[in-house]
Amino acid sequence: MTAPQTTRGTTSTGGAGPRRTAALAAPLLLVGVLLLSLNLRPAAVSVGPVLDEVRDAFGMSGATAGLLTSLPVLAFAVFGAFAPTAARAVGLHRVTLLALLAVGGGLLGRAVTGSETVFLGLSLLAVAGMAMANVLLPSLVKLHFPDRIGAMTAAYTTALAVGLTASLALTVPVAEAFGGWRTGLGLWAVLALVAALPWLGLVAHDRRPAGEPGTRAVRYAEVARTPLGLAMALFFGLQSLQAYAVFGWFAQLWRDSGWSPTAAGLLVALVAAVSIPLSLWLPRLLAARENPLTVLLAVIACYPVGYLGLLVAPYSLAPLWAVLVGTGCCTFPLILTLVGLRARTPGGTAALSAFTQSAGYLLAAAGPFAIGVVHDASGGWDLPVVVLLVLSLPLALVATYVAKPRAIEDQLHR
Repeated sequence: MTAPQTTRGTTSTGGAGPRRTAALAAPLLLVGVLLLSLNLRPAAVSVGPVLDEVRDAFGMSGATAGLLTSLPVLAFAVFGAFAPTAARAVGLHRVTLLALLAVGGGLLGRAVTGSETVFLGLSLLAVAGMAMANVLLPSLVKLHFPDRIGAMTAAYTTALAVGLTASLALTVPVAEAFGGWRTGLGLWAVLALVAALPWLGLVAHDRRPAGEPGTRAVRYAEVARTPLGLAMALFFGLQSLQAYAVFGWFAQLWRDSGWSPTAAGLLVALVAAVSIPLSLWLPRLLAARENPLTVLLAVIACYPVGYLGLLVAPYSLAPLWAVLVGTGCCTFPLILTLVGLRARTPGGTAALSAFTQSAGYLLAAAGPFAIGVVHDASGGWDLPVVVLLVLSLPLALVATYVAKPRAIEDQLHR
């Protein structure tokens, strides 16, 4: 088989070993990756729909509740950065299994504990496992499916979107039907523990991302010193800032525009649901192009168009603007696809993924806070929407750089 062009970052230098592993365990790997992806958001967002009940149960203060909702961002920034090092030391598949067990154990434990401190600690354990698995997924795809990065990224980001939408939509109904918020949160622990089962079989074929013959380990700090690494982190941070602000505040925006609380929640769910079909298509479209700038710009353009619509007709055409903003949020599966395309090896992919996501999430954490401050200061939603519109424009500028075919390994030690 002819290797893909190295400038696109899709060449695998792992030799026959990884390819034999992929051939032997391909069905199990596919199931494992998809089940893993389903679990990369419930640990972070399932508590939101039942936050009032959780606060009542523990007598939780507003500051503590704010800390609880900030844990996912902190976990992505801190624990995600350590994922490649852990994979080199322990093994990529073993760390993935341990991450899933941390998610399942943390979610199960917090659903039964009567201690606020333990609840917070187990929540941190769950989102830490989620963060590490999230960073390692592009490396797993690079290792086992080096010639199908677009298709596999499409598959796992679609599963991720399904998990996100399901956790937002099902936590409350399950809680109401089966005895309260503990059952609603515990449901996602069961899913995580089921997702760990395929990885029990995959650890026997473990390979370390940086262990390919003829290659050297790519370090997190090295990626941080490259133009490509910085640009990828900036792109990821700007797109995540948009998503955090939208999911954090737009339900309130639509309620203030005249929609009922239920309808406003459904509009936010529509924003999330749009990414399910688009995540199945857009990564493959992007990976098929030598220079995917037009794909990136078309998706990014949906942000300012949707925001302009919200300024003009926030109530009457709200579903249309929700679809457009949701389409803009599909920059997320596109940047994950680029992570796989902008490195030549699984080790390089893991390091690039770690820096892109951990540094990007630190930037994104400012989004909901800033929008809340602007909303309080202005007393309305026009100025916050304008701020989001303006912040969407740099995405297009950064896209012109990350879209160009290049590999992170080419920029090391320069």
